[in-house]
Amino acid sequence: MNILSKTVIITGVAGFLGSYLARNLLKDEKVLVIGLDNFSTGKRENIEDLLNYPKFQFVQFDITQPDILNILGFANIHEIYHLASPASPKFYQAIPFETIEVNSKGTYNMLELAKRTGAKILYTSTSEAYGDPEIHPQSEIYRGNVNTWGPRACYDESKRMGEVLCYLYHSLYRTPVKVARIFNTYSAGLRNDDGRVISNFVTQALTGADITVYGDGTQTRSFCYVTDTIRALMLMMEKDKANGEIINIGNSLEYKIIDIAHLVKQFTNSHSTISFQPLPQDDPKQRRPDIQKAKNLLGWEPKVNLEEGLQLTINVYRKKLSI
Repeated sequence: MNILSKTVIITGVAGFLGSYLARNLLKDEKVLVIGLDNFSTGKRENIEDLLNYPKFQFVQFDITQPDILNILGFANIHEIYHLASPASPKFYQAIPFETIEVNSKGTYNMLELAKRTGAKILYTSTSEAYGDPEIHPQSEIYRGNVNTWGPRACYDESKRMGEVLCYLYHSLYRTPVKVARIFNTYSAGLRNDDGRVISNFVTQALTGADITVYGDGTQTRSFCYVTDTIRALMLMMEKDKANGEIINIGNSLEYKIIDIAHLVKQFTNSHSTISFQPLPQDDPKQRRPDIQKAKNLLGWEPKVNLEEGLQLTINVYRKKLSI
């Protein structure tokens, strides 16, 4: 009979990153994973296979509710990965108040849980904390250029508020908290209807729909394959020198959106037409992380290049769509 080495909480476990993280943690038979999700944007199908794992427990719950502290406040918890939040503009703009609440009240509850149980906690923030950056690439000391009066503010600003709460718990209570500012992560695990660049382009190319590029496509992004992002999060949790630190997690290679569209067309052998639509309000023109801090503190950098990651993503999407 295996003796548990640690119990790990994952909020947002039915989401893209949460479900992938859970599978990685469960490779260790001595780890118990308790997954929390209210299915606001996560999907039950993402965790169907996990329900068969003897060391996985799922609790359908809204972490913004204070009852969560009564439910788990006396448990023997070692680590908390706080991933819960809508992450795609399509979803967080549809439920802006819920997005604000999970990143503020939900984050407070998870920090309080960590304080009560002595657990280490990792908060997943976002590159959106930099807004439409005026400094390029973006390092962790850059304070950002964020519009508080626009459709993206509910996500950008609530994530920044979550960072403030993390700072307070670390500085006032010495809670071992780490903050990951995650840049664009992708794989076939992204929902087809997610609305983000890679999922949109691949789905459109495979189905023969127009590939929708917003603006003229010269805006840039950096894309990190999910295995690299998850590896970084696990390293952050493991290393005590990441306590009290904000660390960029992303790929430092930068691509124009129009070039991604052409690359997806090429890899899918698609005859889709690239169509141009108006650029959404506050859409950043450039986005690329400075990852020197991750290299120094974690010994981490991405291993999967864009071409390899796109091929992996396309192959799985093709099967999902039966094309």
